Amino acid sequence: MLVPRQTVPALTVPTLEHGAFDIASASPARGTVVCFFRGLHCPICATYLTEFEKQVGAFAERGYETIAISSDDADRARAMADKVQAKALRFGYGLPLSIARGWGLYISTSRGKTSIGIEEPALFSEPGLFIVNADRSLYYLSVQSMPFVRPSFRELLGAVDFAIEKSYPARGEYTGAV
Repeated sequence: MLVPRQTVPALTVPTLEHGAFDIASASPARGTVVCFFRGLHCPICATYLTEFEKQVGAFAERGYETIAISSDDADRARAMADKVQAKALRFGYGLPLSIARGWGLYISTSRGKTSIGIEEPALFSEPGLFIVNADRSLYYLSVQSMPFVRPSFRELLGAVDFAIEKSYPARGEYTGAV
């Protein structure tokens, strides 16, 4: 189980246009917003990533790098980046499912073609949204077992502003007896 304020697991994936992304060697001013998405087959992901693309500049103004990652291959990742008209958002691909599981993501099996006629991979991860501090400690996470009802990037920006202004610590860090 991932615990806020503790170091996140290793995460290295190729990206479409920026070489390899490695969370261990990332050097953001404040942190990295990592959005794991299901893949090209998911129409909800396309809508969600379109909203993420619109907020990349706002996150950058606050010192946060951004990346969207799936277990899709490079061709499917490119198709998704094209679909959402990504200009600023980095796209990582080829996420090993063992790494996805290490980040606490749920894994699903294929149900064939989706409502948009694209075949699901045999196995793929469900969505997750993370803020990782510059020191690689976990600040925020939201992991889902379904593609529906994801955290709003606009609301997340408001929360980031509050956290910066108030020096608000990551919560959920207690792991002792209850």
